[in-house]
Amino acid sequence: MAGYQGRRRATRARHAPSHGHSHGHSHGHSHDAPDLDIARGPRVTVVALLVAVAVAVVVGLVLLWPDHGKVDKVAHSLNFAAPGVTFPHATVVSADDCPAGQHTDGCGTLTVKVDGAGRAKVPVGPDVLASGLGPGDRVQLQKTPAADGRPATYSYFKTDRGTALWLLAALFALVVLAVARLRGLLALVGLGVGLVVIAGWMLPGLLGGHPPTLVAVVGSAAILYVVLYLAHGVSLRTSVALLGTLGGLAVTALLGIVTVRLTHLTGVSDEGGGILTSVAGDLSFQGLMTCTIVIAGLGVLNDVTITQASAVWELRAAGPGQTRWQLWTSAMRIGRDHIASTIYTIVFAYAGTALMTLLIIQLYDRPLLDLLGTEQIAEEVVRSLVSAIGLVLAVPLTTAVAALTVPGPARTAPR
Repeated sequence: MAGYQGRRRATRARHAPSHGHSHGHSHGHSHDAPDLDIARGPRVTVVALLVAVAVAVVVGLVLLWPDHGKVDKVAHSLNFAAPGVTFPHATVVSADDCPAGQHTDGCGTLTVKVDGAGRAKVPVGPDVLASGLGPGDRVQLQKTPAADGRPATYSYFKTDRGTALWLLAALFALVVLAVARLRGLLALVGLGVGLVVIAGWMLPGLLGGHPPTLVAVVGSAAILYVVLYLAHGVSLRTSVALLGTLGGLAVTALLGIVTVRLTHLTGVSDEGGGILTSVAGDLSFQGLMTCTIVIAGLGVLNDVTITQASAVWELRAAGPGQTRWQLWTSAMRIGRDHIASTIYTIVFAYAGTALMTLLIIQLYDRPLLDLLGTEQIAEEVVRSLVSAIGLVLAVPLTTAVAALTVPGPARTAPR
């Protein structure tokens, strides 16, 4: 009996958290993750790798810091409208549709009260009238100044949607906070930081002539450090997910570079590309295409990697006797289901955003494979497929890192 009690005490001691090391690895646990006693070696390895990458990211941020003087010079070379053109706001008084059977451009009109001026009649297309504009709605006009004895003229520029968009954003934030609470608040903060990095560092860096792929990788990595730790807490589990995400990001960037060159994509597929060509001639548009691939894959990469890291943590807590191989295979079964659903998300998200293009393709009297090879459609196909490949490869990578980080199989005390 005494021997049996001694073995029970020894077993409890092996599986209980070590109080002597509680401070040393307390950062390795989040408040809702199983409390695993991670060995010092894996902890140091994960943290050292992330610190090394973080140093490289900081160096990249400094070396690739945008030259705002050059960006301003480029910006001033592009005029949105002719000199003297203004964009006043107005209130709709009435909307007059085209006569029955005569729906042609220019026959519909809006009668508006221009702010600070009198009434005006503005021609609009049938699509604008079909959107439901009516008395009291706000629009923005384009006013061309008087010239050659002719009076100033007004044309429709856009519908004021600011109030509706702000209400939608407020509803989004409210739903996130109500359901996810503090975690949701931190996710919103991380989203804000990501938008600031894109708008305040990545876009000026690209316009300033820095290599687009480097800008994409450095900026995306910086965003990931902030977003993952804010949304999921500072823990070893989150660190493992971040390591897997960075690996997936690197794979996506490398594959993007190779694929864009193999497919001979120019990166100039619409009017925007033509404008950039005229004002920022030193910008690498193939590199810009790779940049869009990297940024497009950020959200889904984060989603699958944090799920895989959490799965490994939970599986180890539930099955302390599993070998690392068994742990990896169990977590991969979860990962495969997640991969399948996420791929559907990527494909259907593209189908939704490109619905107009798909409708036009349906009408063309050309083989589908011929149309898929056009610049505009091929760009979207490459962007979707490369992002999906990076996503799929990030799953086994993150799972492997997590399985090697958590404690090994618990030993069963001999009887």
